[in-house]
Amino acid sequence: MPHVAGRGQEEVEEVVETMADAVSAGPRLRADAEPRAEARLRADARRNSEQIRSAAIGAFQGRGLTVPLEEVAKAAGVSKATIFNRFGGRIGLIEAVIEEVVAAELFAVIDRARTIDDSGERIAYYLTALRDLQYRQPAVNDVLLQTYPDSRQLMEICRVGSDANEEIIAMARTCGVLRPEFTADDLHALVIDTALALKHGELPPRDAYDRRTTYLLDGIRASSSGRP
Repeated sequence: MPHVAGRGQEEVEEVVETMADAVSAGPRLRADAEPRAEARLRADARRNSEQIRSAAIGAFQGRGLTVPLEEVAKAAGVSKATIFNRFGGRIGLIEAVIEEVVAAELFAVIDRARTIDDSGERIAYYLTALRDLQYRQPAVNDVLLQTYPDSRQLMEICRVGSDANEEIIAMARTCGVLRPEFTADDLHALVIDTALALKHGELPPRDAYDRRTTYLLDGIRASSSGRP
């Protein structure tokens, strides 16, 4: 050990030992810090994803699935690029929230209709509830119009809805509560016409819209008075 001026031998050895410990501890400190940094990044990513999901649900429910992603990003407090990083783009974002935005309510209507024994009441409930969804939830019309056919989940919702239409109309026709010429294709066309009118036209007053639902139901019911 070389002589160090102004220091005793023991003191010098203690300093050297302390420095050696610090050098050897460096890699351990970095190794401990890396998992903590990764955990923070994962937490930030999860937080961003939840913020984007929440913003998308609010935007899609209020204005439909075609809302500009810039507006979703602004509401979430992130950049548009973050949406692409987390969800891959609009289709991925739609599929991440379509259950909450459309599927849950639409499937609940279908399930409720299937529990109604009386065929007349069943068709009245189904059409009224479906038109209510179309009025309240613009995203429902985007699904019915197959606005994003590249979304497998969206197309699956359409398939389930189409199957329900055929099932409910078939039961109603069998029981004689509908005009014999009224088919599931007719119902599909009426639903699509409503979706187009609500998406591209002016939203009518609610009371007028509900009145037209009554006209629709009266028009498709089987006549009990000999009227054509």
